[in-house]
Amino acid sequence: MRTLREGTGQWTCMPGHADPANPDPMCGDKNAIEWASAWMNHKEPPVNKIGFMYMLRGDGGASNTDPYATKEEPGNNWIKTGAHVMIVGSGAKMLDGYPRDAKADPTRPYVMWPGTQYEHLMLPVR
Repeated sequence: MRTLREGTGQWTCMPGHADPANPDPMCGDKNAIEWASAWMNHKEPPVNKIGFMYMLRGDGGASNTDPYATKEEPGNNWIKTGAHVMIVGSGAKMLDGYPRDAKADPTRPYVMWPGTQYEHLMLPVR
């Protein structure tokens, strides 16, 4: 990841994609960025770490079953969540009480990418 501007806080923010319709900017704490780096590089996520991320401009959509899908296709359960925060990492062990349906309701908390090593809790915000 290329640094655009060095900061002094505990957060790393990414401007997202070049597509102005779906820029997907996000920010995360150290553990969340470590988790996101593992996901982006197809590596195993860190263990015994819980991270917090936020995407307050929402997202352009993603498959809720395939962490690497790049576009909506039949059967990949494409979902657009809107503004949300995420709990990622080892916290997945605490997700049993949340909906795990691949066709999740993005207006309510749900587990994204259920059953994969990258499953995480999505919490919509207004």
